[in-house]
Amino acid sequence: MDLYGQCSFLSTKALGFNSYYAFQGRYAHVQRVSMGPKAFQQITGYQRLDELNAKLDKFSNRVLKKDCLDLPDKIYQRRDVEITDEQAKLYNQMKKLALAQFDSGELATTQSVLTQIMRLQQICCGFLAPDDEPLQELPCNRIKELMSVIEEASGKIIIWCNFTYDIHKIEQELSQKFGDDSVASYYGETPQDERQEIVNRFQDPNSGLRFFVGQPRTGGYGITLTEADTVVYYSNNYDLEIRLQSEDRAHRIGQKKPVNYIDLVVPNTVEEKIIKALRTKINLAEQVLGEEARDWLI
Repeated sequence: MDLYGQCSFLSTKALGFNSYYAFQGRYAHVQRVSMGPKAFQQITGYQRLDELNAKLDKFSNRVLKKDCLDLPDKIYQRRDVEITDEQAKLYNQMKKLALAQFDSGELATTQSVLTQIMRLQQICCGFLAPDDEPLQELPCNRIKELMSVIEEASGKIIIWCNFTYDIHKIEQELSQKFGDDSVASYYGETPQDERQEIVNRFQDPNSGLRFFVGQPRTGGYGITLTEADTVVYYSNNYDLEIRLQSEDRAHRIGQKKPVNYIDLVVPNTVEEKIIKALRTKINLAEQVLGEEARDWLI
């Protein structure tokens, strides 16, 4: 749908529409969604894409990164994290509650289902932060597995985290073991005037800053982190674009080595489904509609 604005900037005749809503009606499936007293039109899919591509071919050219840059390979690995008894107990309780809410119609929107998936993911990471309630910490083996990965790796390392809790936990652990100067965090609360300085230090091969701990939604766009050839996804964002963009911080011009991407995953949980969706380039937000949502909560 972003194409309408981009093409209209070039010419209102490019796509043959003078109205965004007419463009949307032609190429998108839309359904009305109510959330309390408010209602909005939600895009649930797309249609007539061959027709749209034929229009674009007349005035555009698409070149893939792999076709114009001679970059080293991407290598993907998965490291399983053993779930603790406390995590397993709470995870099963939360899963049963989510299924009951879904079957009763309480989880009627994509966002409400994604919220439940996020809570299941939080438990896998060793905490739970319910709305308007204190954060609950859980015994967890995730930090231990991260440290094992670090011991096996050499050079600088990027660690991406979906949750702020993870960032604080990792920064504390790495500072204690390797020193305060060895780690820097890059997320929403990082002051703007410090962000470029963090990137510059990380990119300096002579700097002692070895670990870049970031949130993909904040640090996954526009910056260069090619000093690292190991990228750890401590916890994943389910947005495909955010995942792809964060991968490319290390895999771009200037990278001379193959880049290792390591996902930490608790087996037989929603994390496996998230990883599978991301690896097959599926946007999770488009897969949790209607009855398909139940499969994600099982």
